[in-house]
Amino acid sequence: MTEKRKDIIDASRPEEIALQDQPQWLRERLEWFMDMKLGLILHWGPYCQWDCCESWPLVPADTWARPDGLQCWEQRGRDLPRFQRDYWALNRTFNPAGFDPAQWARAAREAGMKYVAFTTKHHDGFCMFDTRTTDYRVTHPDCPFHSHPRANVAKEVFDAFRAEGLAVSCYFSKSDWHSPYYWNPDFPIRDRNPNYNTQEHPERWSKFVEFVHRQIEELMTGCGRIDVLWLDGGQVRPPHQDIRMPALAKMARSHQEGLIIADRTVGGPYENIITPEQHIPDAPLGRPWESCVTMSDSWKYVPNDTYKPAGALVRMLSDVAAKGGNLLLGAGPTPEGTLDAPALERMAELGRWLAVNGEAIYGTRTIAPYTEGDVRYTKKGPHVYAIILPAEGRDLPPAKVRLSGILPAKGSKAFLLGRDKPLEWRMVDGGAEFDLPVEELPCRHGWVVKMTDSALPD
Repeated sequence: MTEKRKDIIDASRPEEIALQDQPQWLRERLEWFMDMKLGLILHWGPYCQWDCCESWPLVPADTWARPDGLQCWEQRGRDLPRFQRDYWALNRTFNPAGFDPAQWARAAREAGMKYVAFTTKHHDGFCMFDTRTTDYRVTHPDCPFHSHPRANVAKEVFDAFRAEGLAVSCYFSKSDWHSPYYWNPDFPIRDRNPNYNTQEHPERWSKFVEFVHRQIEELMTGCGRIDVLWLDGGQVRPPHQDIRMPALAKMARSHQEGLIIADRTVGGPYENIITPEQHIPDAPLGRPWESCVTMSDSWKYVPNDTYKPAGALVRMLSDVAAKGGNLLLGAGPTPEGTLDAPALERMAELGRWLAVNGEAIYGTRTIAPYTEGDVRYTKKGPHVYAIILPAEGRDLPPAKVRLSGILPAKGSKAFLLGRDKPLEWRMVDGGAEFDLPVEELPCRHGWVVKMTDSALPD
């Protein structure tokens, strides 16, 4: 993943398969996935020790300038070959002695998050799990953290989050720029793709396919229950980078019953969920989706990074829920193995908001018109929820809120979540006007009007 890219979402692609066309077991699993609404993605690897972007500066064609105008390797006083060499040596200094995933999991549960995604391997090829396929792993003696009792990081993370009742999404990059079967050391590196013609060298490519299948099987058999296999590196697809997805999916699901697969940006039967990156779609997508968005400006840890205000996260979550998606919020653990204090602060504040208003988020589905100005609508059973978000530059809602998109049925009651007393409301010019108790609000950042019986306007 990278903060510089966005998925290309095109609902008209014929290879995309609608939810109703999926097998019954997968429909049920995807409904379960859509109920969760909020997750945490942890982007972590040896790259957290440097102030450059994760993985991407290794690729000549995909590098970009920093705010000071320098390329990552220039800023570090290196040319690109030396930068690559030193970057791939970061495993020799990676020693996060403060790593305690139980603290991360507890913070996520208290934030109201329902699942975790963890980067078991990013594009640079470093494995944050115990693998027999490569020495470039956190449990190899080259890495000083290998002797730590929690050295098998991915398993420790997944175990800790499951213990707090959260589901598990296993991030794995299909591309691997450290593997000689993907980037052949005998040829120059140009872009993110294999640096050789895979059809002219089928033996080498076959070894890479075997390498990927073995690593995924290790993850599917060595880390406990996995709910989602989240495959990044969308350029790895047929015809030139065919990793035999039907066989891979069959193998993974033979070990993990009910496994959801996100073969992101590829389309077809193994992109069970769509994963827009660093943005929220303008409208519902008509199939399960999950916006992955960072809490700060970066996927990885960056000292003194700029974090989105908690109110902005509430607005994002409300917007995503109204359009039928999930929000996967990103944070990068520090080189010491801790979560950045501003990330924990945002998570705690989000948890306080959800403790009051979670009824309008979890398990909800869409209802047109989805949004109305600063209002976001969700539906669950017979109830419709209108999430009232503050106007730009304001901390409080207006004393009177008028809705025209969805109205309470005549004679029905409406409540503000967090308060037992019904709201006063009336019909005004074809809309419904609600009196909000601005002096006795139950929370900050957003307020939910629950309509126990509703109707569309005439």
